[in-house]
Amino acid sequence: MSSASPTVYAIIGGRRFGRDQVLAWEAERLPAAAAKIGLPVPSGDLSRQRTEFADSKLDLGADEIKHRLRRDLRVGDLVANTTARLSRGGRATSVCELQVAGGSAVRFVQWFDDTSRDDYTHSMTAAHPDHFLIQALRDGRQEVIETTGGSPLPTRFLVDYTDLTTLATPSDPATDAEAAGVAISGKGLHIGGVRHEFRDVPGGFHARLCVEFPRATLPRILSEHRRHLAIEFCNWVESAFGAPR
Repeated sequence: MSSASPTVYAIIGGRRFGRDQVLAWEAERLPAAAAKIGLPVPSGDLSRQRTEFADSKLDLGADEIKHRLRRDLRVGDLVANTTARLSRGGRATSVCELQVAGGSAVRFVQWFDDTSRDDYTHSMTAAHPDHFLIQALRDGRQEVIETTGGSPLPTRFLVDYTDLTTLATPSDPATDAEAAGVAISGKGLHIGGVRHEFRDVPGGFHARLCVEFPRATLPRILSEHRRHLAIEFCNWVESAFGAPR
């Protein structure tokens, strides 16, 4: 969108983390993700590793990714469905905030929602090492295979950004733009959702990134997923506003 590089800070539990710390979290996750999918860790700096690792995953294709992860996905699907049933519709949240100098709330969400971008699948996948597959389906939903923060297993789910029916998190009236929708398991259960809200502030915008998990989710997963949110959205913000990959 722009040649200007934004400055991004993550806020987790009231503490502010600079870009270097978030990049260190990303670097920690890359070897584990590579081992999980059976690919080598690329050489070079983190920016090059991020791009080449995403290229390697996309080169495998969706079918091969699902084949390589099939055992973990079966167990992950069972855990997700069981946790959702035990929770009886109750939700627990994992929240991370961003302070962004540069850009705007509406322009970011427009970029995030634009599935027609040539780089859509690559940018979605590259944003976190634990993103094994993120792609837009013909029915408008988003297919995701990822390892959520703190979980030992990847899971597959769909996000429907046109359906807000089972979200428990209320909308903030001060929001200028949002990306929100329910998460659906392979068996069709609503297992959670997202309500990511963005509002403009002088010189940039603020993001409140919220993922809803089933209420019975282990606290460690809720806590660790905040880092996952910081990693992926810091990278998405930089991609949206023209920072080098």
